[in-house]
Formats: sequence, C-alpha cells, structure tokens
Amino acid sequence: MSKAKTILFRADSSSTIGTGHIMRDIVLAQKYAKKGAKVIFATQELKGNINHQIDDAGFERVVVKSNSKKELVHLIEKLSIDLLVIDHYGIGYKKEKYIKEKTGVKILSFDDTYEKHHCDILLNHNVSAKEKKYKELVPKHCKIKCGSKYTLLREEFYREKKKKYKKNKNVKTVFLAMGGTDTANLNIKILKVLEKFSNIRVKLVTTTANKHLTQLKKYCKSKKFVKLHIDSNEVAKLIAQSDMAIITPSVIVNEVMFMKLPFIVIQTAENQREIVKYLQKNYISVLEQFDKKTLEFFLFLAKEELLLKNFTKLSKKEIKIVFQMRNDTRIRQWMYNTKPISFKEHISYIKSLKKRDDRVYFLLQKKKVPLGVVDLTNISKKEREAELGIYANPQLQGQGTLLLQVILAYANTLLRFKKVYANVFMDNIKAVKLYKKVGFREKNITNLADKQLLQMELLL
Repeated sequence: MSKAKTILFRADSSSTIGTGHIMRDIVLAQKYAKKGAKVIFATQELKGNINHQIDDAGFERVVVKSNSKKELVHLIEKLSIDLLVIDHYGIGYKKEKYIKEKTGVKILSFDDTYEKHHCDILLNHNVSAKEKKYKELVPKHCKIKCGSKYTLLREEFYREKKKKYKKNKNVKTVFLAMGGTDTANLNIKILKVLEKFSNIRVKLVTTTANKHLTQLKKYCKSKKFVKLHIDSNEVAKLIAQSDMAIITPSVIVNEVMFMKLPFIVIQTAENQREIVKYLQKNYISVLEQFDKKTLEFFLFLAKEELLLKNFTKLSKKEIKIVFQMRNDTRIRQWMYNTKPISFKEHISYIKSLKKRDDRVYFLLQKKKVPLGVVDLTNISKKEREAELGIYANPQLQGQGTLLLQVILAYANTLLRFKKVYANVFMDNIKAVKLYKKVGFREKNITNLADKQLLQMELLL
C-alpha cells in the first residue's frame, strides 16, 4: 500500500484580503482528505482572519510569519510535502519557480485573473474561466482545470438543491452577501435601497471578520425587514430559501448559479473584472461600482422578473418573435413605414444596430414571455436628451405602462438622460393617453402627408 500524500495549503484571510480563499480551499482540502491525503494549512494570523474555520473543519494548521518563499521551502522540507496548493495573490510566478527548483514539490496554483504561473496544475473554478487564455502563462506540462466543471461547492449545496421550500408569493426574499468582510462597506448602503421596496425581506450573510460588523449590527437592530446571519454554516439553505441575490462577483457567484437563483452583482475589486465581463455578456445585472439609482433599476427588473434584452443579442427564436410583432397590422398602422418588411430586411437592420452608438432596441420579457419592444435614441449628448418609442406585444393587453416605465427608468438611471421625447400619431388616442399617464406633456404638432404627429416631452 502506497504512503498517503501530504498536502500543504498556503492561503490567508483578513478584513482586507477577504475570506473567499480559505473557504474554497477547505472544500478542496475535504476532497483530498476523503481520498486519504493528510492536509495541512499554512496561514498567517492576520487581523480579521477566519483561521478558526480551518480548525473547525478538523485540519492541522501551522502559522507562518509572511509570504516568504524561504519560509515556505522550509515547511515543505520539514513536513515532507507532496503537493503544495497556493491560493495567494502574494505568491506568484517567481516564488513558485523558486520553490519548485528548491524542493521539486508538485504545485497546484489557484488563479482568477489570468496571471503567469510556474505550476503543475492550474485551477480557475470560476464559471467564466477559459483554458485557452492560460496556454502561454503556464509550463507546457501544466494541467489546466477551468470552468464550472471544476467548481468547488460544499456538500450542503448538493443537499439543499434537492429540497423545495415554500415561499411567500407576496414577498421577495433577497439573499445579500457582500463578501465575508465587506471590504467596500456596502451592506448598509444596499439595505437603504432595499428598504424602499415594501414587499422585500433580506437575509444578510457576513462574518466576524467584517470590520464594519458593529456598525452593521446597530443598523439592523431596528430593521424588521432584514435578518443578519453571522458566520452561518447554512449559506446554501439561505440561498435556497431566497428569491434573488445581491452578491459580489467572486466565489459566491458559482454557488448562486448552481442553485439557479437570479442575482445582481456589484463589483468591489479590480480582480473581479474578468467574471464581470462574463456576467454582462450573459445578461446578469452588473454594477461595476455601487450606484443607488442603478441598483434600484435592477431591483425593479428582478422583482418584476423582467429581462431587458438588446436586439443585437437576441436568439434566433427571439428575432422571429420581434419580426412577427413588427409586421402585425396592429403595430404597423402606427409606424412611419406602415408596409410589412421582409425577414432579410429585419435581420439586416438588427445587424446595423451593432455599428450605432446612438440608438438601442430592447425586447422586454417577463418570465420569458415577450411583452414588447422599447427603443431609445440619443438626440443630444450635450443636453442629455433622447427620443424613445415602444410597441407592445399585440397578443397581450395592457403592457404599455410597464414598457414605458422600464425604458424611462433605463434612460434616467443607466444613461442619465435629463429629458426624453416621444412622437405619437394624434389618431392613436390610446398611446397619447398612455404617455400623458406617465407624465409626458404635449409640445409640438407636425403635419405629415396623411396624419398629424404629436411630439411629447418628459423631464426626468
């Protein structure tokens, strides 16, 4: 029988570093331990650390004084280490190469940001990870493990995913997790936005490593809509019981996506940029930095289960749906061009939108049901003025107000327009009433060849 391998994990946690490295390392360590390996952690005793989590998991732990490569070499030799797992931004390519040359130890390196490594195994378990981007960053013999297939999830997630919790249809439960340490100190700012929504309840997860914890406890004490969970060992259960999440683009994205929970992401660090780009491409609501108005808009979409999808990113099925709506006689009669268009013309126009930075078209969906189309044209960058238009799915009734609310909120919140215009045919009485209902006022009337066009305006 061969001797069991001894594996050394080198990682840290603190109020500034965060807790994610240690938490994912424990998951990987448990996998190795199940296979009979002896696991040891080497950590510093930094302020706000969660080293107790390693102890609670039953792993041996040694204390190191720094990120010194020589100190690590000494540990490897002293403990007869077979595999060194490095999950640390302070221990990169040069130190890895030095350690390899001095000890010959096999090295597994975690990476989130496509850095150069001198290792035998490269692990990037983020859903956005791409293997080809590492080809020139690691030795030729290195085994690259990338993407959701290597996601590190605690056993609790597999158990909770199978369960079904009864949820209150009249109340939306939000799972809020700005990292174990909330380095950007956003929890209270987010709660102040959530408080404006009367039918929202919040499950807020944090740890004792959060240096803002005292302030957070004080704020939450009188807030009935929020329940604070500190050092919770039931994170998967809390996610399963929630309707949506507000999280950072970090390890927790993997967990929330696995549980198939809709979520909003707020970027809090530059090293999260890669996963942010991936999420944006996949229609996840992303704030590249905290902004009150933008969060309110994304919450509105999430709460109403709405998806605002850019025309240039529509699926083949969605393109056909828009084509059918646009050519419906009930829609065409109120267009400048009342003639039906060919599918080829439709496709050509959608492609042309990719070259324009002044106009966007969106398909608005609710639970995958198309509600209608909204569009926005920037007519004055200097004055921050835009022109908008909408047309509702002719198969549905009463969607106009919602379509207008969404495009106006988008114009005001994300694009910061100050005034919007809408051109409506005078004979389209329902449309005129609709625009007035949301605050538009009449401005000018233009006489066309066969119809009168009413220009309306709204100050945002």
